[in-house]
Amino acid sequence: MERLLPLAELIAARLVARGETVGVAESSTGGLISAALLSVAGASAYYRGGTVIYTPRARAAVALITKDDMEGLRSATEPYAALLAERVKQQLGSTWGLSETGATGPSGNRYGDAAGHSCMAIAGPLTRAVTLETGHGNRHDNMRAFAERALVLLAEAIEAKTA
Repeated sequence: MERLLPLAELIAARLVARGETVGVAESSTGGLISAALLSVAGASAYYRGGTVIYTPRARAAVALITKDDMEGLRSATEPYAALLAERVKQQLGSTWGLSETGATGPSGNRYGDAAGHSCMAIAGPLTRAVTLETGHGNRHDNMRAFAERALVLLAEAIEAKTA
């Protein structure tokens, strides 16, 4: 968490200063993104909520993403991450939606992605999606790396909107 907390503090300060909010939908990070954002005092001013979407059942029940929405998509891709970010933004009425989906390890996922593969996306005033490949299957290290990259993506989007 020591690498996540400074990012969360930076994001929190920027969001509060601008009166903006964020909602989070994460998968293979298991809640680390939300934990980092919530570790900053006063998080209720900018954090609208978050969820771990780890299964197709959770995707349908919580993110309200149907089988029709998934037509031509698969999890752990940038297009799916973008859909998830947009959906969490809409569901929570937040300025920004942040999502993460991937294969933490020690092995790959059922879709053919190797361990260490994650896609994350931001939806809001700017929309972006990125893929991270760590090249290893250490589950804990991947969870931290994925959460850090997702927070960097959010910080970069907020900064780009300011510029």
